[in-house]
Amino acid sequence: MSGLHRLAAIAAAAMLVLAPLSVRADDLPSWNDGAAKQGIVDFVSAVTTAGGTDYVAPDERVAVFDNDGTLWSEQPMYVQLAFALDRVKALAPEHPEWKDTEPFKSVLAGDAAGVAATGEKGLVEILAVTHAGMTSDEFTKIATDWISTAKHPKTGKLYTEMVYQPMLELISYLKANDFKVFIVSGGGIEFMRPWTERVYGIGPENVVGSSIKSKYEVQDGKPAIVRLPDVDFVDDGAGKPIGIYTHIGRRPIAAFGNSDGDFQMLEWTTSRTGRSFGLIVHHDDGDREYAYDRQSHFGRLDKGLDEGPKHGWTIVSMKNDWKQIYPE
Repeated sequence: MSGLHRLAAIAAAAMLVLAPLSVRADDLPSWNDGAAKQGIVDFVSAVTTAGGTDYVAPDERVAVFDNDGTLWSEQPMYVQLAFALDRVKALAPEHPEWKDTEPFKSVLAGDAAGVAATGEKGLVEILAVTHAGMTSDEFTKIATDWISTAKHPKTGKLYTEMVYQPMLELISYLKANDFKVFIVSGGGIEFMRPWTERVYGIGPENVVGSSIKSKYEVQDGKPAIVRLPDVDFVDDGAGKPIGIYTHIGRRPIAAFGNSDGDFQMLEWTTSRTGRSFGLIVHHDDGDREYAYDRQSHFGRLDKGLDEGPKHGWTIVSMKNDWKQIYPE
């Protein structure tokens, strides 16, 4: 090889080293080329390039994802709420008094407005009878059995098929770049843990969520964790940074959400010293999924839509930024 050709080869190799600065076709194939996709790749390249001013050591590369509305569908209601309502119906034969007692009367009648009218008190009562009064192993089995067969009322797909393909790719992309990926959700931690590894590739130890109180006791000579009908921690809004601090112990450098319930998580993440990344999924595709934001009962996005850009957060349009919504 001549000296000139050798220099050309070295230059070509140098360009390959710098290649992460541009989007490679196989990194995020379900994302359309544009500012959102490029922003993700630029951020990952910046924090993983050794010697760069924004380099972050692998131990500190923590990324957190909300679940409902960020990783899977949350319309027409949260999946865990659908689970709770189904549990009320399954338990109803053991509780004949429910047909005359709210909120169970409205649940059994399929009266969503009636359930909503019972407010937080009604929701707590529903969760108490459907999520407590059993061991953790019993609840895990119930949740696992339900999620394996429960289907979305509009599409007829399993709920676990209503996950977002672009976000699955994003999780894989981050993990391939030595990020530690966590779910930080307002949903119940024990409701999610049985299936997140199978669906998202995120193990149960990397799931942070809301929880009810529990106690340790020996039942018939066998140790057990018993679930109690009292709320222990709500991992939503300002609770999300607390949940991260308590369970993870590191401030994330990247946070992904879709609603105002994720605002404080993104705010805390992107206020760190050094390079950070915040992203909000905006549900604006009424043809392929759902279109909702400011007035929605589930996944309301109002403050984040207005203030997110001021914080430098990326607002992802499902309609324009995603080639496909669900896995094929």
